[in-house]
Amino acid sequence: MDNRSAAIFYGELLMTTVIDLNIPKMAIAIGMIAIATSFSVWQKLDIAKNLIIATFRSIIQLIVVGFLLDAVFEIKQPVVILFIIFLMSLMAAREAKNRVREKVPYVLPIMWISVIVGTLAILAYTTFLVIQPDTWYSPQYLIPLAGMILGNSMNGAAIAAERFTQDLVKRSREIETHLCLGATPQQAISNYQTDAIRAAMIPTINVMMVAGVVSLPGMMTGQILSGTSPLLAVRYQLVILFAITTANLITALILTTLVTRQFFTPAQQLKLP
Repeated sequence: MDNRSAAIFYGELLMTTVIDLNIPKMAIAIGMIAIATSFSVWQKLDIAKNLIIATFRSIIQLIVVGFLLDAVFEIKQPVVILFIIFLMSLMAAREAKNRVREKVPYVLPIMWISVIVGTLAILAYTTFLVIQPDTWYSPQYLIPLAGMILGNSMNGAAIAAERFTQDLVKRSREIETHLCLGATPQQAISNYQTDAIRAAMIPTINVMMVAGVVSLPGMMTGQILSGTSPLLAVRYQLVILFAITTANLITALILTTLVTRQFFTPAQQLKLP
């Protein structure tokens, strides 16, 4: 089957097999949250309120994003698309910052720099070298890719920052002992930095380990449900897995390096926030 025939075949398949999810069906879908909320109340888990708030937030936010993306896809202006990615990165950094319990100076700028650098580096690699769309700023590819990479980088940054800052505070005497024995700040905290980066990478590595065996990743599932060839969906999913894994690692490395600078004076003395 040549490319044109394949395109026609999958286009017809998409038109005939995609099932519309209308409002009544979506109302039934919300019933799953009602079930989860009921179990929460029954077992006194004290998460029913959070479940309800999260449900309404996700509905409103995704509807707004849907209308916004419709408009952006029509505009196709690189400035607008990059501005949206910039706003997404700010929100990701803010959310990651809220998950860090220890007080760290300039934590929001540190989060943002770490997330945006890790995301943009891998987003550029994926766009220019792997996917190679006709226009690099094609919103069909750039925004979904940026969203998936940003979301995972945000989680990685939050995990790394939380683990790293807690270790620096709890192990402060051990670190000071190493400094007194002549170690540099980097040598004194290297084990804690390594542990933090490993912790940030665990969720992504776990997903990669079981992809296709225990679970079908979200993007791949969505593409298959929309009528895309399973093999093409697999290739796109692999690209996404590789992208978020590398972006997570870069983000965690940058973040822990920047956080380290907030815990040491120019005289290489440990200072706790």
